[in-house]
Amino acid sequence: MRLLALRGAITCEVDTKAEIASKTQRLVAEMLARNEIAHDDLVSIIFTATDDLHSEFPATAARALGLGDVPLLCARELDIAHGMPRCVRVMMHFYGTQARGELHHVYLEGARALRDDLPE
Repeated sequence: MRLLALRGAITCEVDTKAEIASKTQRLVAEMLARNEIAHDDLVSIIFTATDDLHSEFPATAARALGLGDVPLLCARELDIAHGMPRCVRVMMHFYGTQARGELHHVYLEGARALRDDLPE
């Protein structure tokens, strides 16, 4: 087993607590499922959100999935003029046996445009 990092992102339609929570939970659940990551293999998760999302912490949504014992951190995404609006991004660190090329990074909804080079 070695330490790996997995990326993902999702967009929100509106800036509400419920929307940020449901979209973040969907993204994290997809990342775990697509990569068959066990809870005990998680090391930490870093979340960023764009400046137009301020109704909820993405980490709060992840805790509701049972990840309260995993170190979680929220930060602000850079405010770039041509950046993706209402976007939550994730970098998940975990122990696994996969090669980097075998990882399934997860970009959902509007965030799919951020990495259209990756397979679905």
